[in-house]
Amino acid sequence: MDQTPNKSFHPIHDYTPQTPEEDARSYSIEHYVQQIHETTNKLLQDNANRGDVKLLSVALRELRYCFKIFANYRHRPQVTVFGSARTPPEDPSFQQCVEFSRRMAEAGYMVITGGGNGIMEAGHIGAGRENSIGLNILLPFEQHANTVIRDDPKLMHLRYFFTRKLLFVKECEAVALFPGGFGTLDEGFEVLTLIQTGKSHLFPIVMVDAPGSDYWHHFLRFTKEVLLSRKLIAEADLHLFKVTYSVDEAVAEVLNFYRVYHSMRYVRGDLVFRLHRAISEATLERVRVDFADIIKGGTFELTNALPEEFEEVALAVLPRLKFRFDRHKLGRLRQLIDAVNQD
Repeated sequence: MDQTPNKSFHPIHDYTPQTPEEDARSYSIEHYVQQIHETTNKLLQDNANRGDVKLLSVALRELRYCFKIFANYRHRPQVTVFGSARTPPEDPSFQQCVEFSRRMAEAGYMVITGGGNGIMEAGHIGAGRENSIGLNILLPFEQHANTVIRDDPKLMHLRYFFTRKLLFVKECEAVALFPGGFGTLDEGFEVLTLIQTGKSHLFPIVMVDAPGSDYWHHFLRFTKEVLLSRKLIAEADLHLFKVTYSVDEAVAEVLNFYRVYHSMRYVRGDLVFRLHRAISEATLERVRVDFADIIKGGTFELTNALPEEFEEVALAVLPRLKFRFDRHKLGRLRQLIDAVNQD
């Protein structure tokens, strides 16, 4: 069975966590473009200062251009790879990243990195130029694009970290983290925060240590011994990511996530899982018992595409699992996806 998500219509881009009132509305593209016009016109009414207007202008232009580039690859699933720009080719983590990215490309994925050296270059070496996407950041000290992605139309240059990080998450179906410095930790914590708070779609996050190394295992110990023990996170939040020494396990973590589960969206307050195939009655009953704590009312129901999903023609044939989700329990929601994938 093909385990890569079907992106003929990119469901991730349609996932926007909203209030129940917003869930019930569906506006056209023209409506939102008009809102942008109205907002920008108000900047003149507000007597906004030049710096603020320049920031908004650059961010909007960067995002529009990048959306245009990514639109050419919506039919391909993508994995974002984070890690240090300082990792040399002889480092075991560099070699692991090459192997991981090669395996992901063989499975049909494209590999998104920051486009620079170190782990970013390793990701592109493994994936190959045609399967590589780069999001380069313009720094006071110039960050050169690696030789794989240099001069490729899939290499984009961004001035702001916040637009770059938005694209790293918005456009991917998985994130793989290799050892790195402040930037890598910033990216990793942002991804975890977005998922834990429901501000992003759920996707697999895998943290890869080279055999004999303990970089991410230190992070795992800190998470358990400090964050969890002091009740700063919930135990279920530990299921939002996986720490491993094995490239095989890292690849399996990504591919198995989409074995049965496809994607999600909210419809009139209900959370709807799209599935590659309907789960069995036995699995449905186990889900109803084991995950009763994450619903706010009613039960889990197998259904077809809902009328509100009319615009998603390519996904209309996929069966659905619909339920009224308690949005405070994203860690448990990740466990539910694991349970569905075991069918």
